[in-house]
Amino acid sequence: MRRSVRTRVHVFGPNGRIRTKTDKVAGEEPLEIRLGDQEFTVMMRTPGMDTELVLGLLLGEGIIRTTSDVVEIDFSTGLDPDGTRNYNVARVRLSAEVSAALAQNGGLPVGQERNVYTSSACGVCGTAALEAVTKVSSYQLPASESFFEPATVCELPNIMRDQQPLFATTGGIHAAGLFRFGTGAGATSGTSSTAGAGTGADSGSPATSPTLLTVAEDVGRHNAVDKVLGWAMREDLLPLSSCVLQVSSRASFELVQKAAMAGVPVLSAVSAPSSAAVELGNSLGVTVIGFNRKGTFNVYSAPERLL
Repeated sequence: MRRSVRTRVHVFGPNGRIRTKTDKVAGEEPLEIRLGDQEFTVMMRTPGMDTELVLGLLLGEGIIRTTSDVVEIDFSTGLDPDGTRNYNVARVRLSAEVSAALAQNGGLPVGQERNVYTSSACGVCGTAALEAVTKVSSYQLPASESFFEPATVCELPNIMRDQQPLFATTGGIHAAGLFRFGTGAGATSGTSSTAGAGTGADSGSPATSPTLLTVAEDVGRHNAVDKVLGWAMREDLLPLSSCVLQVSSRASFELVQKAAMAGVPVLSAVSAPSSAAVELGNSLGVTVIGFNRKGTFNVYSAPERLL
C-alpha cells in the first residue's frame, strides 16, 4: 500500500474548466541504514524490496561482495511517533570478517561515510570525500567479445515496461531490469527462484531471446538498480557476466559503476548518458548504451559485445 499513495488533485483544462479527482502518486519515504551502531546513510526510496535495496547499496559501495558478508538486516526498530512500526530503519549486522576489516581501518573506508541524506535524485550524495566516489569492484568484467544480438537490445525496454505496474499507475517512477543472455532459464520477475544460482551468468553461447530475471521500481533510478543487483546477490547469481542491465532513465556515472560492481558488462538506458558515464564505461570496459527506444540505440563504449 505504501508503494503508491492516493491524493486529491485539481485538473485544469485548456477551456478554463477545473475538476477534482483522486490520483495516485509514487510512494517516497526515508530509509535509515545503520551498520551495527554506526549510522551510514538516510536515503529516500519507494518502500518495497528493502532488503534487496540494502544489499545492492552495500555492494555498490564496496562494503560487501556476497550475502555471507551480512548476518542480519533488522527492520523492527523503525517506528512512527505514535509507536506504529514503519520499517524505515535497517540495522545491518555484518559478518565478523567484514566487521573486523572495518574496525581495523577505523570504521568505514576513508571518505565512504555518508554525512547527509541521499535524495531520490542522487546516488552519491553525502559521500564524504571525492576520492570515495569511484569504487573498485570485486568482480572482473568479461572480455569485450560479442554475446548478444543488436535486435534483442531494442526489445528490452518494452519487455521491462510490461513489468512496471507502479509506472502504469503513477507515471512517476523509475525501473531497472536484469536480463540474462545465453543458455539456461532464469527466474521470472518478482519471484525468488534460484535457477542458475551459483553459476553467476556463465552461459556460453548467444541466445536469440533474453531471459528477464527481475524488475524493480523506485522513485530513485539508483535505488531501482540497487534493488535488482541486491536481488541477484541474494540469489547467489554474482557475477552477472552475461547480463544486461536495462534502466528507464539516463545512464549516469553511478549506474555504470554499480553495474561494474556486480560484474554486469552492459548498461542500456532509454535516455542519454552523461560524459562521466561514457568516460567510466571506456575506463572499466562497460558497454554503455543510450537512447534505446523505438528500434534504435547508440553505443558509447565497448561496442565489441554486440554481434
